[in-house]
Amino acid sequence: MSNELLSIAAQFQTPVYVYDANKIKEQYAKLKSAFNGKDVKLHYALKALNNVNILRILKAEGAGLDAVSIEEIYLGLRAGFEAQEIMYTPNCVSFEEIKEGIALGVHLNIDNLTILEKFGNEFGSNIPCCIRLNPHIMAGGNSNISVGHIDSKFGISIHQLRHVQRIMEHYKIRVNGLHMHTGSDIIDADVFLRGAELLYEAAGYFPDLEFMDFGSGFKVAYKEGDIVTNIDKIGKKIAVSFAKFCESYGRDLELWFEPGKYIVSEAGKLLVEVNVVKQTTSTVFAGVNSGQNHLIRPMFYNAYHHIQNISNPSGDEKLYSVVGYICESDTFGYDRLLNEVREGDVLAISNAGAYGFSMSNHYNARLRPAEVLILDGQAHLIRKREVLEDVYRNEVELDALKPV
Repeated sequence: MSNELLSIAAQFQTPVYVYDANKIKEQYAKLKSAFNGKDVKLHYALKALNNVNILRILKAEGAGLDAVSIEEIYLGLRAGFEAQEIMYTPNCVSFEEIKEGIALGVHLNIDNLTILEKFGNEFGSNIPCCIRLNPHIMAGGNSNISVGHIDSKFGISIHQLRHVQRIMEHYKIRVNGLHMHTGSDIIDADVFLRGAELLYEAAGYFPDLEFMDFGSGFKVAYKEGDIVTNIDKIGKKIAVSFAKFCESYGRDLELWFEPGKYIVSEAGKLLVEVNVVKQTTSTVFAGVNSGQNHLIRPMFYNAYHHIQNISNPSGDEKLYSVVGYICESDTFGYDRLLNEVREGDVLAISNAGAYGFSMSNHYNARLRPAEVLILDGQAHLIRKREVLEDVYRNEVELDALKPV
């Protein structure tokens, strides 16, 4: 694999994101088959990685989409998804945007009492909706990636069900789904089961349910020996509990999940080139031609990403801090044991498939990298490297300020 990545770096230059189509399909199939024979519906969370080619791979595998903005809806439609295959889960958006999504025909997931009232007043019983509930469960151990706790902005509190019921009855709203997403990096099946039990109890307020969406947040490996989500264990436990719930509810409902990181994280690598090796009184820095503008997760979430020197795999191991070229705190990894790093070497940063390119930016007027997809053994360019004109394309120059 290292030789293949080096060839890609030489052909497409660095920095460059590289995705493995086979790994994406493998992760999708693994999750799809984990629920004890239950035919679950997987709606890929395209905020993780939204390149049209990635979306089309997953569409071919049978996935739907989870979109959180009107723009993501349009990306899904452009990739060939039907509107009814898209679940739209906005947060703190205008009601005008919500109406635009409804006009396109997507499933709407409401997480705000005010929006629920506006929806009821506008649409009544004509269009069904899903309700996103906040179960007040801390998942993942990090408030930045845990979104189901009591202080989260996401979801309607599980303790506000009577208020939801009053709004439903007043406007004759038909709620056809319940949704819960507790956050990322969940490794404990009991977290899912606690949330599931809360949704099962809440279902008594909603007589017209057709599906339940349990979100996602399954943890993948970031380094050797990492504890990861036992998908088979969680899948079997959820399948059993869901079957019992459906029996008590009086009919079979569909079981939905919305994986993002689990599907694409391990499929992606960010290839960067070493600009300088700089030794200070306490640290040896490997400074690369990338930074938090391309991969912000280490700075934003304190996320660990494994780093390898693929140019010198047999070199003696030494300690390096791998840093970027941005004028800001910009560290990909502190005190990493890497094979000896030299100027010009190519480093491969792992787990870059999710929330890498999709969270990239133009800070310091830096350009976004290219994206490459390995499909059927061949490397294909799926996004061109930006040029400087892309940074200022939408600026409007005022004649009064132009130099004479």
